[in-house]
Amino acid sequence: MGKGLFGEPFRSIIWSPPMYREWSASTALLDWFESPNAHFFKINVPGYNKDNVKLEVDEENVLHIKGEGGKEESQGKDIVWHVAERGGKGNFYRQIELPENAKVDQIKAQVENGVLTIVVPKDNNPKPSKVRTINISSKL
Repeated sequence: MGKGLFGEPFRSIIWSPPMYREWSASTALLDWFESPNAHFFKINVPGYNKDNVKLEVDEENVLHIKGEGGKEESQGKDIVWHVAERGGKGNFYRQIELPENAKVDQIKAQVENGVLTIVVPKDNNPKPSKVRTINISSKL
């Protein structure tokens, strides 16, 4: 995946809402929407259950979503698969850079009927500004 003109770290500055990335040709299609109180992510994960999907938020507020396995049981030892394109075959991996107002300690998720739903509550209290004025003097 080429970085192009606007590679990291400029992506998060230029694009809004925050970035999401996908590695693999997975069928884990993503919907992302928000309400005044939370962000909602819905991801197609047919053939996966809660034991096949792992979620993690790192120190940079990036949500990592990884699916492993989810394969159908083999039809027998004499069966040879030629193509396996339907959902739930193999692995998938997604990264979503969460907004600063995400309450990462309150994220909830569930897998139901082949859909992973992730709810990320928002902190609606204003954050103190990270911008600080520096006085300039004529002498150091």
